[in-house]
Amino acid sequence: MLFTACKSHYAVTNVSRSLLVVDSRYDQAAVPDAAAFLAPYQQKVDSVMNPVLGEAVSDMEAKRPESKLSNLLPDILVFMAKDFGEKPDFGVYNIGGIRAPLAKGTVTYGDVLAIAPFENKICFLTLTGEKVLELFSQIAMRGGEGVSKEVRLVISSDGKLISAKVGGSDIDPKASYRITTIDYLSQGNDGMTAFKSCTDLVSPQDEKYNSRQIIADYFKLMRDKGQKVDAEIEGRIVVKD
Repeated sequence: MLFTACKSHYAVTNVSRSLLVVDSRYDQAAVPDAAAFLAPYQQKVDSVMNPVLGEAVSDMEAKRPESKLSNLLPDILVFMAKDFGEKPDFGVYNIGGIRAPLAKGTVTYGDVLAIAPFENKICFLTLTGEKVLELFSQIAMRGGEGVSKEVRLVISSDGKLISAKVGGSDIDPKASYRITTIDYLSQGNDGMTAFKSCTDLVSPQDEKYNSRQIIADYFKLMRDKGQKVDAEIEGRIVVKD
């Protein structure tokens, strides 16, 4: 009777999550003493966070199977690869690592830090075509991740890979593909264990190679060229029943 009484009648039926943006909407009651205490620190934080890097043409967010922000970030990795003497076939960025949306208009360093707050570094690696197909199957199981413009995937609603192309061509299982991503994923994290089979890994670890710094450098480069930054939903990952 004792053991029967201790049994739970509850079971988890669903798990969901969402990002909660903590901003001025919660500052309903001012606390003068707290404001005075924080003032010198706020000045220092603002000096770091407020410098303008560039401008975004539209609001961007990250969601599956495809979105503007999850398209932009792997495109940035591919674009900036030239600074490392690399010419990747495509890029991958995990949606779970994109921690905030990007609002239309002025983009500051603080905005980029909110998007990429982790110490992840850009890296480059090689996978066989067989392992690329395995990687894309793992991405399909997750309902999509950030992939660069060279990639076209068709997946099923139950997470199966239906077809995959890179650069307009089917994947050759015996070929080698150069990929840019972040070191967190190169270790096989976020369900993308195919990356563990990589070869020729180039993974610089200096702070200047942090993904947020790569993103910031891209925005500054576009600003210096007089260009605003935008991204489109292009059918990189299409879900078919």
